[in-house]
Amino acid sequence: MKDKPAIELVGIDKKFGAVHANKNINLAVSKGSIHGVIGENGAGKSTLMSILYGFYQADAGQIRINGEPIVIRDSQTAISAGIGMVHQHFMLVDNFTVLENVILGAEGGAVLAKGVSAARVELKRLEQEYGLDVDPDAVIEELPVGLQQRVEILKAMYRGAEILILDEPTGVLTPAEADHLFRILKVLRDQGKTVILITHKLREIMAITDTVSVMRRGEVVATRKTSETTVEELAELMVGRRVLLRVEKGVATPGTVILSVRNLTVKDDRAVTMVDNVSFDVRAGEIVGIAGVAGNGQSELLEAIAGIRKPTSGEILFQGRPIDRADPAQLRALGLAHIPEDRHHMGLVLKFEEYENAVLGYHRAYGKGPLLDLDAIRRDALEKIEKYDIRPPNPRLKTANFSGGNQQKIVVAREIERDPTALIIGQPTRGVDIGAIEFIHRRIIEVRDSGKAILLVSVELDEIRSLSDRVLVMFAGRVVGEQMPDASEQTLGLMMAGIAA
Repeated sequence: MKDKPAIELVGIDKKFGAVHANKNINLAVSKGSIHGVIGENGAGKSTLMSILYGFYQADAGQIRINGEPIVIRDSQTAISAGIGMVHQHFMLVDNFTVLENVILGAEGGAVLAKGVSAARVELKRLEQEYGLDVDPDAVIEELPVGLQQRVEILKAMYRGAEILILDEPTGVLTPAEADHLFRILKVLRDQGKTVILITHKLREIMAITDTVSVMRRGEVVATRKTSETTVEELAELMVGRRVLLRVEKGVATPGTVILSVRNLTVKDDRAVTMVDNVSFDVRAGEIVGIAGVAGNGQSELLEAIAGIRKPTSGEILFQGRPIDRADPAQLRALGLAHIPEDRHHMGLVLKFEEYENAVLGYHRAYGKGPLLDLDAIRRDALEKIEKYDIRPPNPRLKTANFSGGNQQKIVVAREIERDPTALIIGQPTRGVDIGAIEFIHRRIIEVRDSGKAILLVSVELDEIRSLSDRVLVMFAGRVVGEQMPDASEQTLGLMMAGIAA
């Protein structure tokens, strides 16, 4: 007799006001499998999983676990039913240790010391069984992101999860950390656990899943065995049209030098040197990409050029003029635009409405005497919404209520539509679905072809190779070499690891 599915979602329906987030969804997930759920930002993936985990209640439909109907009223009900969830933004207490985070809310009785001792033993067993090695006494805020994610998985396993939901788990991971996560997920599957992977990265789907369901505009439009589909088919199912999976661009015709970095040294907040005597030029009409594993100084370099972090030494020149002591407002006035790596902390004010973020940093251009011309700002926001296909098309919606991809489009539209002379970009498509990636890449190429200078930082090596006209590789704060974008992944990878090409 065939095993009943670990999870069945039958006729799940959910509305938020006028937004129909989930429409009559039917989905079955086999036991002991890795099941991918993919779709564009705003397709309803996270809403569906939040219903399964008890954050939301469905307006209609039924959930079955191992064939038995269940009403999941809250996350505690889900945990009791053997469901664990690793969220895109981790739910950890930064100044607690790993062990304290794992047992938080499940301390094991009134005698805390006894519970902690038992938890330490169980934690060690889980680490060994699933390859989740992490120091139980390490403080969370001192751990790299990849290890913090392991703590989240350990939390779920400690609470007895048989079904593990991961929401965009590689959005904050380096390629090496993502590979290690995949190895862990395969071990979990082989031990009989059921894994649901929410992602928009098709390469991950093909590498790790057994089956994949595609969502589009709140509906499940297809379910495929991963071995029987292709990246091209999945992309078309996600977006509803054929998607260009490569960047089409002509040969660059670089002009005069717009941005120059000379012997630049930058320290981080701990006074550690992160950029070490770096020099390079960026010319009009070209994209210079900086490749490197996260944490090798790229972030601090961008912050220094954008006027957010003051250099320790060296010089930054914009059209021949020193700008290393300028602030972001001065740089915008000069024609230097910045799409930051972290849209939540540096690109947007999430509590603001969309139209407010659409002019953030450029609002003085909308002055009406001592006040701002709000009607003009909202008209401008609507034009950007239409041009950049920002969904939902509502400039009065709080920015926090847009999906990640649409939040990124708000930032991209704001910076590009000011017609800058130079554009510095950090992680342009982090957490963005394939349709929006295609759109953003096309806009970046258009900016280059209009004669602008672009400096691009991305941890996605494919993105660097696709968009760049020249590639600089950073390791340990230094530029260790320059390559053309058609250099092999192996060559670039060795340089990123600090091994000379």
